[in-house]
Amino acid sequence: MPEAIPSVVRKTAFALTASLALLTTACTGQAASTASDDASKDTTINFWHAWSAPNEVKAVKSLVAGFEKAHPNIHVNVVGNMTDDKINQALRTGGDKAPDVISSFTTNNVGKFCSSGALVDLNPFFKKSDIDPAKTFPKPMNEYTQFDGDRCTAPLLGDAYGLYYNKTAFQKAGIKNPPKTWSEFETDAKKLTITQGDSYKQLGFMPDYHGWETTTEHYFAQFSPTYFDKSGKSNLAEDPAFQAGFTLQKKLVDELGGFQKLEKFRSTLGDEWGPKHPFQTGQVAMQLDGEWRLGMALATKPKFQIGVAPLPVPDDQVSQYGKGYITGTIAGIAATSKKQNAAWEFVKYITTNTDAVVGFSNNLHNVPSTLAALKSPKLKYDPRFKTFLDIASNPYSNTSPASINGGVYLTTIQNFGYDYESGKVANLKAGLEKTAKQIDTDIAQAK
Repeated sequence: MPEAIPSVVRKTAFALTASLALLTTACTGQAASTASDDASKDTTINFWHAWSAPNEVKAVKSLVAGFEKAHPNIHVNVVGNMTDDKINQALRTGGDKAPDVISSFTTNNVGKFCSSGALVDLNPFFKKSDIDPAKTFPKPMNEYTQFDGDRCTAPLLGDAYGLYYNKTAFQKAGIKNPPKTWSEFETDAKKLTITQGDSYKQLGFMPDYHGWETTTEHYFAQFSPTYFDKSGKSNLAEDPAFQAGFTLQKKLVDELGGFQKLEKFRSTLGDEWGPKHPFQTGQVAMQLDGEWRLGMALATKPKFQIGVAPLPVPDDQVSQYGKGYITGTIAGIAATSKKQNAAWEFVKYITTNTDAVVGFSNNLHNVPSTLAALKSPKLKYDPRFKTFLDIASNPYSNTSPASINGGVYLTTIQNFGYDYESGKVANLKAGLEKTAKQIDTDIAQAK
């Protein structure tokens, strides 16, 4: 699936940077729907999105064509390759050329989109159309598209994270099945590690937070954490899930050779998006990654069999095996739009019409974003891809919640992770307390 690289690269980059300059002056107080346009009349709406690769552009055109066929009076002017910064500027200024509908890869910024009022609350539109989001979308997707009761976005395809493993290496190491618990994972990672001098011929798993998709939120999802308490304060130092997650990762770092040795080896490996990704070359035997990796790996024609499974869970949560971290693309309606009813018809179609969602998923090789689409017989995929469909459907799968300052709190946690795994911070409990205070301070300043 090499064609998916551009969207994934942008998605990851946006998630990490969190576009912190978002929406500080945009349309405050306009979140409630005041739509008055007649969606049955001939009209044209503007749709801005971030996709840019040829196959992606083709997929969007097909999606729009399906909508225009179903709604011949509503024409969609498509503007692609739009970054969040460009979208946010247009949402602030408005005008005839500004977007009526936007899509973004940056789920971390839903809190900003909603709290600023740049995008309208979609709850009245869902209610008017007799659609229950809780029964339409997987639970994590339903959660990450709203903030403080304001559902200013809807899911538009998703990503699910699981475990890729080298089946050939597993056989050589005498491992029959992918690990279900972190204890099994630790044992397998050590069995699969073959040292060579002061480095590795094969590393069982690269646990470092600087690795490929091994971020704190992806690890912690397997522990089902609660990031904030009911009062909105950081729960980092209070929820045992975080201490367990940090402890597990640090143990993996230490047992697989130590931070310095791992980082030295990592610096010699290929990048995440090229053909020399270390899992694809066989240099790393297990890989935490999203659904897109399967197609990308197969495209390089690896010299081993690829297995796909959910990530392990804590030993005391084995009944929840099959869960994982969920994120994805979002869609919303601009508060400055004077054609919000027509815009809703388009958003409703691309996010809740089963055939539309399935077709878009087939074309982009991402996870469908409705419960009905996840079960559709029209989905086309490699049998191994079903693992990610199951993860997306799993009731225990989860995501990181929206915050008023976007993904700042996730970056803060990740930065602490760098210090803890490298040994710069030795006292985990004290470090979590300090980090939690920083998160609370940042959020207070953003209000």
